[in-house]
Amino acid sequence: MSDIKKVSDFLADAGVFFLASIDGDQAKCRPLGFQMLEDDKIYFGVGSFKEVWKQIEENPKIEIVALNETKDKFLRYYGTAKADPNPELVEKTFEIMPEIGEIYKENGWEMAIFYLDDATAEFRNMMTVEETYEFKY
Repeated sequence: MSDIKKVSDFLADAGVFFLASIDGDQAKCRPLGFQMLEDDKIYFGVGSFKEVWKQIEENPKIEIVALNETKDKFLRYYGTAKADPNPELVEKTFEIMPEIGEIYKENGWEMAIFYLDDATAEFRNMMTVEETYEFKY
């Protein structure tokens, strides 16, 4: 199994994970549940009309945290968010989450798709880092 697949699988097993961004001088955190592994990159999606996307555009340094309670481990995955304007990624996102696709299309909203570059994934227990991986694209 590739290192990036380990990260994607951990996020999938967690189900819900948290994205932290910066709004001016204030940290902001919100739950997400969508990620997809494509071409050895983990893609995330948020509405381009949402505050979170404005925050990411202004300061692309973000962090994602996921907890797997059954394994008593958590993941810190952080780096620089890079937008990918490929419309096929948006369509694939809407295939995976058709209910979201319908809502976005009905309202004329756009989905911003991004991945993390210059990224680090730390698999941790409550006391130590067990594994670290770095990803540069």
